[in-house]
Amino acid sequence: MVHIRMANVNDLMSMQMTNLWCLPENYQMKYYFYHFLSWPQLLWVAEDHNGKIVGYVLAKMEEDTTKEPPHGHITSLSVLRTHRKRGIATALMKRSQLEMETVFGAHYVSLHVRRSNRAAFRLYSQTLRYEINGVEKGYYADGEDAYDMRCTFAAGREEHKVDDDKAKVKRDKEEKEEEVKEEDESQSMDHEDTAKQITQDMKQVQVS
Repeated sequence: MVHIRMANVNDLMSMQMTNLWCLPENYQMKYYFYHFLSWPQLLWVAEDHNGKIVGYVLAKMEEDTTKEPPHGHITSLSVLRTHRKRGIATALMKRSQLEMETVFGAHYVSLHVRRSNRAAFRLYSQTLRYEINGVEKGYYADGEDAYDMRCTFAAGREEHKVDDDKAKVKRDKEEKEEEVKEEDESQSMDHEDTAKQITQDMKQVQVS
């Protein structure tokens, strides 16, 4: 049986070892400490009945909040091959995402995945409902491209709804203004035609 829990400082070495065994993208220990000290709520581990760490998620909040609404980012996710296809990766992701949304008020979470990693892409797109936001050419050290993927939370969906409503109101207003403009132009043309007709009638009367 595997237990999903929030990581503590004693787990960082095991998280790093799991990363080294499973992934080509590796990090120095200070990077794990940086995540742990900055966003401890976002680091989660999967622990087996013997207390061994068999999976982890390393995540953070985006630090530059000047350009976009608050959002999280999945730095790394890994599960030992011996414990895959048990829903562990999904459980780790959901716990970290829940903390992003409830603790930090994130509007969405982003991540990068290799274009060749079909298993991970299927997990993100089908199970966790991530969508492709773009493709980053040569993102990885070996030159492989990465999918930039995002999963929108409730706050983000509400923000999009408000934006859509504002856009609709704007479109309706512009359409109404265009209709009024066309109506005014039509009435102006009618007035001009009437004035011309009156002028012609007056000339005919004068000639008679």
